[in-house]
Amino acid sequence: MLPYCTTVADSKKSIPNTSKLCLLLLISHYPIESDIIHLFNMIHEIFPHQLNNHFVITNDIAENDYILQYNEQGVLLKVNEEEFDLPRKKDISNLLSTTESTYLFLLNDVRCFLVWDNPKNTNDQFIYKDISFLRNFRPKEIAWVGVVGFQLRNWYSQNKFCGKCGSATHEKADERAVVCPHCATIVYPKISPAIIVAILCKDKILLAHNSNFQDNWYSLVAGYVDIGESLEETVMREVKEEVGLDVRNIRYYKSQPWPFSGSMMIGFFAEADDTQPICTDNVEITDAHWYSRGQLPNHPPVISIAGEMIDKFEKGEVG
Repeated sequence: MLPYCTTVADSKKSIPNTSKLCLLLLISHYPIESDIIHLFNMIHEIFPHQLNNHFVITNDIAENDYILQYNEQGVLLKVNEEEFDLPRKKDISNLLSTTESTYLFLLNDVRCFLVWDNPKNTNDQFIYKDISFLRNFRPKEIAWVGVVGFQLRNWYSQNKFCGKCGSATHEKADERAVVCPHCATIVYPKISPAIIVAILCKDKILLAHNSNFQDNWYSLVAGYVDIGESLEETVMREVKEEVGLDVRNIRYYKSQPWPFSGSMMIGFFAEADDTQPICTDNVEITDAHWYSRGQLPNHPPVISIAGEMIDKFEKGEVG
């Protein structure tokens, strides 16, 4: 399984095998009411809206541009009675200085800027909400902007100094990267590839319970790709490690960017013989079972690739 992370500061290199928890919590941890679930596709699917991440350098923030500002684990939102929105520059002129900012991307035709300065003061018109709040936030395109901005904020913060010589870095002028002026080391945004696999046998699906999940909450097997592995090899290794099964007929499904952890989730379906014994380690994975349609335990909503793949099984579209 994936290591449990609450920020994208966790890197693939820093994950010790002996202390792996489960990043899949970030994909499946927060239940969403059933009437809301059906309003969502996966969180990044915002059509007809478009996030355009074409890189440019500009500090010229217009009054209608979105402002993305974060504290340790939260995003600054504008409060309008019981509703929330991302603030625009015209909303925060008395709250934030925009002198230190980084252009991120466009949402439709509106530019989005990361502002580094902390608020001068706070009032009841603005509030920090934990980044997980955006998982079931509407409109969905605003939620997506907020979490992608969060991933970039963390990456910029983690690379203010060169990992090779320790010098202060600066933003590269022609692409999204930071460069060291002393040794010329270039660092690009880190995206950690991870597989997630729905294991099927006839009319059953295997779901696993991680020790950090809430009671009666089950999801798919998932894990980071290791050095020298193909994606298919990762699927076979992770399934064997987590539930002790050998799988076959591994088939690619689709992928999902997951900014909460800086990951790219790559989905697969695979088959296994249900006569094989299920062997969990009782530390990370405490339980795993085969489930039939109509008898599934609580599981991730369809805003995540895990939830969508389970939903495909439940509807009889796979297996």
